[in-house]
Amino acid sequence: MPQSSLAQLIVPPRKLKEKVGSGGLDKSIIVRAQHLLESNTIDFKPIGSHLLRALDQAIQDVRSGKLRGKAALQNLLYPVMELKAQGTMFHYPLITDISDTLIHFLEARTEINDDVLTLVGGYKMAATAIFSRGLKGSGGTAGNELRTALTDAYNRFYKTIQ
Repeated sequence: MPQSSLAQLIVPPRKLKEKVGSGGLDKSIIVRAQHLLESNTIDFKPIGSHLLRALDQAIQDVRSGKLRGKAALQNLLYPVMELKAQGTMFHYPLITDISDTLIHFLEARTEINDDVLTLVGGYKMAATAIFSRGLKGSGGTAGNELRTALTDAYNRFYKTIQ
């Protein structure tokens, strides 16, 4: 076989590694980052409210038929994923927990119907209640009740489709 027809392995340059280096992060950087997260005083409610309005708009667009299929799923998932990613950082781990549950629920759907939208609406109502009541941390008894109510609703949905 001629030399030119053999595959050639090309190793890309490791520019980023050269810039950053190796060996992990200095412990003081990790401690400082942890302190910044714990002492964060940014009010997450306006950000969360904005994301919940985006979710509400997505629900309306799906109900009206403006969004269908993958676009519908993506528009429902995006604000929930943002809430999940940011909840704990801004002292709302309950938002992160219930968002994670909804994300897993939505990702398992092949179609978005009225029942699914009702459950997404239930999530939105629960998240709104968390923000309006200022349920930081685990949310205590009220947080557990909201989490349980949502989980029960998802479980009832799963039973109806089996």
